Amino acid sequence: MIVSASRRTDIPAFYLPWMLTRLREGFALTRNPYNPRQLRRVPLNREETDCLVFWTKDGRELLRHLDELEGFGIPFYVQWTLTGYGADLEPGVPDKGRLADGFRELGRRIGPRRLVWRYDPVLVYGPYTAAWHLEVFGRYCRLFSGATDTGVFSFVDLYAKTRRAMPRLRPVTAGDMELLAAGFVLRAQDAGIRLYTCCEEGDFARFGIGQAACVDPERIEEITGRPVNDSRDPGQRPGCGCARSVDIGAYGTCSHGCAYCYAAGPAYSAEHRPDSPLLAGTVGPDDRMPPDPGRQTTLWSL
Repeated sequence: MIVSASRRTDIPAFYLPWMLTRLREGFALTRNPYNPRQLRRVPLNREETDCLVFWTKDGRELLRHLDELEGFGIPFYVQWTLTGYGADLEPGVPDKGRLADGFRELGRRIGPRRLVWRYDPVLVYGPYTAAWHLEVFGRYCRLFSGATDTGVFSFVDLYAKTRRAMPRLRPVTAGDMELLAAGFVLRAQDAGIRLYTCCEEGDFARFGIGQAACVDPERIEEITGRPVNDSRDPGQRPGCGCARSVDIGAYGTCSHGCAYCYAAGPAYSAEHRPDSPLLAGTVGPDDRMPPDPGRQTTLWSL
């Protein structure tokens, strides 16, 4: 089993003590976001967990607890999103210079194959012009050379939540997409970073850009040394190349407050209990769990 921690929230930035407790106890519980009374028990041990995939905008807490994380014996890698946006779009994200320093240190500690840099979503909005993106992206490429060998970008999708939060936002034009893709790949190549897009329908292969699988079976097999079931995750949107995984996060628990976020919603951070097997809330009398969760075929990812 591959465990995602998490597309729904930022566990490394805000809930790493909870994650460490779950690893010590060997399992976590997660709610089906479409049927909140239905729970699933997710094993977190070296016998049943093939790999952990961490998603974060601030992975510095991982550095502070890296020895303990490695000691559990569960292979993991990190998807770290780092853009150049200011507090108007990412009000809860810390200083980008300090985050870049943390990124480089994490790459030094765990190696470039276990650290993926994400530069997304790309939006052309207000001061964030195509020229601005090329400058910022190039600066990061120079900083991250040697810390990672993989960069992933995508253009903003206008989810309903995004449109409500940013009513003046428009899709990136085809012309800007081509300009940015061509410019990004040149800057990434100079830094030894292979570039991929995430769930993009356009033809970017002609620029030498691949299509990402964020939960990547090839990367996981390389990291773990074991074959992985690479069947596509049916819970993801069309065009996603991710392998099947189970997400242990909870919506409404991220405090970054990004204006463009698809996962924004009612705030449940106050329901977090560090000793609960659930990230948000506790198990109630009306909650239920299938009798044999190991045989479930439905995976709740997004």
